Amino acid sequence: MDSLAPPKRQNYGVGRGASSEPGLNNGGGGGGGEERRRLTKVLFNVTIQNSLGPVQVMMLPENTVAELMKAAIDVHVKEKRRPLMGSSDPVCYELHYSQFSLQSLKPEEKLIDLGSRNFFLCPKIVMK
Repeated sequence: MDSLAPPKRQNYGVGRGASSEPGLNNGGGGGGGEERRRLTKVLFNVTIQNSLGPVQVMMLPENTVAELMKAAIDVHVKEKRRPLMGSSDPVCYELHYSQFSLQSLKPEEKLIDLGSRNFFLCPKIVMK
């Protein structure tokens, strides 16, 4: 009853040149260590206050919050989205996990450490 056997599983996480079968290696000299693929870029969604939809930005996970803010503002301005931003300087804005989060993210934090890919950008509140 071989026809009832489950289909062979695909292993999509294996690096180039490696086989999904244990103990087999399809060429390439190596030290025998398992190759691990590293994420190159991640898609982040940044919703800007009073905007209809999020701005999508592809960035490296090692980038900082400040770099994500700058990239999101640049995309918003380049695409001529509404509402027009008062300033394109990222220092004038804060990035939050959501519009309901009171605590803003620190500009020097790495994106890989945040645990989310969806954020909310709003102007800083100036206390007088």
